[in-house]
Amino acid sequence: MSAFVAVPVSAIGGRRVAAAAAGPSASHGAGATQAHAFASGLGHHALLVDRSRIYDVDAAFGEALQAAAAQGPEAERRLLAALGLERPPAIDPAITEPPPVSAIALAVSQHCNLGCGYCYADGGSFASEPRHMPWDVARAAIDRVVASAPAGASVKIAFMGGEPLLAREVLRRAALYAGERTAARGQRLLLALTTNATVLREDDAEFLAEQGFAVTVSLDGEAALHDRLRPRKGGGGSHAAILARLPALLRRQGQPARAGRAPLQVTARLTATPQHRALRQSVESLMALGFHSVGVSPSLSARDPALQLDAADLDALLAQMIELADAFEAATLAGRHYPLSNMLALLRELHRGTHRPWPCGAGAGYLGVDADGALSACHRFVDDPRAAMGHVDAGIDDAARQRWLAARRVERQEPCASCWARYLCGGGCHHEVLARGRVACDFIRGWLHHGLQVYVRLAARRPELFD
Repeated sequence: MSAFVAVPVSAIGGRRVAAAAAGPSASHGAGATQAHAFASGLGHHALLVDRSRIYDVDAAFGEALQAAAAQGPEAERRLLAALGLERPPAIDPAITEPPPVSAIALAVSQHCNLGCGYCYADGGSFASEPRHMPWDVARAAIDRVVASAPAGASVKIAFMGGEPLLAREVLRRAALYAGERTAARGQRLLLALTTNATVLREDDAEFLAEQGFAVTVSLDGEAALHDRLRPRKGGGGSHAAILARLPALLRRQGQPARAGRAPLQVTARLTATPQHRALRQSVESLMALGFHSVGVSPSLSARDPALQLDAADLDALLAQMIELADAFEAATLAGRHYPLSNMLALLRELHRGTHRPWPCGAGAGYLGVDADGALSACHRFVDDPRAAMGHVDAGIDDAARQRWLAARRVERQEPCASCWARYLCGGGCHHEVLARGRVACDFIRGWLHHGLQVYVRLAARRPELFD
């Protein structure tokens, strides 16, 4: 074993991936894989699962790792120890106290004017009577998150739906009130909006730019495909209406926002369904419109089963995502901008050594708030008792949060506990996993494996990108 050599990725031009300290790490499980070997075309490398460290290794390391894994976790540990790579767990696994809540999603409108077949919110109303959030509920929710977050910290408030702009008066009043409350505590306010943009007005765009919102617009590609997937409830498509309103937002990107706020950013989100058979074409059609970035989100849990991806669909989607990643890499090496948010986010996480036992902040530092003030793990769990976390009037239920986080840890899920990707993936979206199970594991591993290869190549050839 001592014949093997491991060198941090910094030796080939990148920077060593630092261990992240964003969340608790459990001690190594009895059968947990501790490393993942991969080749990049520049050499052989290994991802160390704990702390998400990436190293150059000898060509024979992959075979040695495979043999050690077959013998059991102790043999794998000995191999890593021989290379000087064994470390104690990143964070004490005994720490289970939920962090302060510093982010909320306000479902200001549980009503929508579109009838998307894959909508997790059952047409925007979450299977209940359509309703808007009263001002007193929005105000109480903001008071809760501002009081929970430490003085001087960042507070994020996202406006969700349904379609949030159907409740624009509450949205605007809430954004202004949040600005007053956070300023009083010396906190930095981050505002976000997810919208279908069909009812966006010029004055909406001006307000969003002035307040420094990050706006995500749902668009599924070219007109014919988008209109099939995102029709109006009364009939007809929505693509033309969106494109007519987008310029009001896009031309304001980068214009100065109020003091202390970042300039307006407008992102497109494409929900990939089995009908997306020319994904690169669809994504690049959105890039051409001038969005800050474009992201792809797989449709894993849809009210119309024909629009959710099965195993074969996910294999096809992975091939298309890799095609997009290759286009991103080629453009980046040539000095061209290719704003694929999936790859940009993955490279950022790999570079900083993301290491997380949950997939996101749901139930931890982030909560959803429904139109009546009930709190839940995230915006997808509105009216879902499985993830209830209190009420804006009675307060945040920290005991429920602690139970949720303990039960949902990636090391306590199967087959996650033994997967090499567990601390990069975090176990997958809670809502999708509870709705459909772990149907996307091979897709996620395939995407991460390819992302590791891209990261090593770009770290070697364009190290300045990671400054």
